[in-house]
Amino acid sequence: MKIIDKLHKAEAEGECTWSLEFFPPKTPAGIQNLYDRLERMSNLRPEFIDVTWAAGGSSSEATLDICNVAQTVYGFETCMHLTCTNMPLSKVDEALARAREIGIQNILALRGDPPRGQDRWTAVEGGLHYAADLVRYIRQTHGDWFSIAVAGYPEGHIENPDRDADLLHLKAKVDAGADFIVTQMFYDVDLFLDWVRRCRAIGITCPILPGIMPIQTFAGFRRMIDMSKTAVPQAIHDALEPIKDDDQAVKDYGVRLAIDMCRRIMTGGIRTFHIYTMNLERSVRLILEGLEFVTPASIASSTAADVARPLPWNPSQAKKRAGETVRPIFWRNRIASYVARTETWDDFPNGRWGDSRSPAYGDISVHGIALQPAVEDALRVWGHPATPAAVRELFVGYCAGTVRALPWSDSPLAAESKLIRDQLAGANARGFLTINSQPPVDAAPSSHPVYGWGPRHGWVWQKAYLEFFASPATLAALVNTLRAADPDAVVTFHAVNRAGDDLRTNVASTAAANAVTWGVFPGKEVVQPTIVDAASFMAWKDEAFALWDTWRSVVAPEDAAAASLLHAIPDSWFLVNLVHNDFRAPADELFALLRRAAAAAEGIPEDASVEEALAVVREREREADPSAVLMALDKAGVAPVADVVAAAVSTAVPLAAERSVAAAQ
Repeated sequence: MKIIDKLHKAEAEGECTWSLEFFPPKTPAGIQNLYDRLERMSNLRPEFIDVTWAAGGSSSEATLDICNVAQTVYGFETCMHLTCTNMPLSKVDEALARAREIGIQNILALRGDPPRGQDRWTAVEGGLHYAADLVRYIRQTHGDWFSIAVAGYPEGHIENPDRDADLLHLKAKVDAGADFIVTQMFYDVDLFLDWVRRCRAIGITCPILPGIMPIQTFAGFRRMIDMSKTAVPQAIHDALEPIKDDDQAVKDYGVRLAIDMCRRIMTGGIRTFHIYTMNLERSVRLILEGLEFVTPASIASSTAADVARPLPWNPSQAKKRAGETVRPIFWRNRIASYVARTETWDDFPNGRWGDSRSPAYGDISVHGIALQPAVEDALRVWGHPATPAAVRELFVGYCAGTVRALPWSDSPLAAESKLIRDQLAGANARGFLTINSQPPVDAAPSSHPVYGWGPRHGWVWQKAYLEFFASPATLAALVNTLRAADPDAVVTFHAVNRAGDDLRTNVASTAAANAVTWGVFPGKEVVQPTIVDAASFMAWKDEAFALWDTWRSVVAPEDAAAASLLHAIPDSWFLVNLVHNDFRAPADELFALLRRAAAAAEGIPEDASVEEALAVVREREREADPSAVLMALDKAGVAPVADVVAAAVSTAVPLAAERSVAAAQ
């Protein structure tokens, strides 16, 4: 969508809007970390983001790639910078063609800085001289396909001391076809508001977005203002001087200053802001919170104060995914992986991306499987889990918030899962290693701060869902528990081993898709955006099991105990999902079934606390033969894997509707 259309809509509705600027990091690791940050910052709901283009076009591919990932994976509207520096027309044509190809519809047209090592800017042979030339060229070659932004300089361009002449240059860019203006950073609000009045006086009527640069460090602040010759009111200098050696105090002041600047700008009638993030997150979040554009509760639940998510996940902005309205729940914590592996699949049968009827559906290779945090940080986060109890403790720590990530989830628990974190911790202590969950919801308003999504004045529902790894005997105990407690199969499950040749389920048809999230909205049919089905589950299981291998790969070779354990678990355990189809049932009802199964499988009392359950596991490990601990993956580490598998097969009581289904994909 064109940004100018979004700005006009917000202005007509009297809404405040904000946008964020990022730059391409110089290393692959830096780019990956930026993607992780973009995923988190999507919760801030910016109107758009823009990505810079380095002098000389040296970061052009990175800029295009980041824009593509931002809009395709994380659902941002993107604006790509494009400069004249070292760009003959052939390169400009290539950049614009590539932007159109990947669906980027917004360009920030700039002359650009001098190439690295040069003091003065000069056009390359066959290139353009000014930003106005670039705007004009884009309009001549692409018509109205792009929304075009240009830069404005409230204090005048550093190379042009004549501020009146500089203002005329800005009008020339607008007259050439620019749709809106994003300003250079400034700290003098009165100067900015006077400059806006001067813009309006000479006939510049398009939206003007003030560029807000939060102060992050004193040294960085001084370097920027010295380089750009930015005017800084004396009051800011006076406030910074006594705290200049305290980095945190400087950051905190930078947040307060940005909030104050934005509030003063709003009194001048401007309600749109562009924040230069410097690829940092915390200050931006605090500024938006301080302005009450977002709230801590809304950030946690991925929704802004008055703007519900259109779907429970951020819709992709990629053109070919425009009709995507349904996703399997399994990739909820690995969005980038899901988008990457479905990128070449057929278009949307019935609005669903990658329908199992697609001829490409079964041809799924496991790729893009990476651990976050980075390898060097992974061991510091997870330690060296050398026993089953240690693995359980790690998963419990994730539920409690003391472990910040797991291989299956790069981020802390989602807000809705935090509401059941105690039950999740209890399940993990009992050997159900959870990797995905949601509590039941019976008719929450679409504006709900945690559960809400979709248009206003709607209502949303969801079924309780759990996904976890379990040993064969624990799975057998769970199946027996379900047969006894739930003969009508209100709770449905799928369980599969790594090889995919042992799929167990009590669902009547493996071709059926079970909606686990749905909503009702004025003027719409029922929307069912999140599903559970056997075909997608079989596709997901390859990735889910492979993440154990990736985790094991960061363990030092000499750490044989941890390496052996991380090898044995995926090779013998099952990946399981449970859906409680009675969405009115209490959230704890599903967990009660797990507690009952763990009591049968491991003798852990149903009323045992998390620590008491872990104590049972630790005690049995101490009693076990140390040489057997590595392979003791059932009954808290007593029986060798081969015996466990044999016992699970021989003792499992089949459900009437249960069967094993070979994976046909």
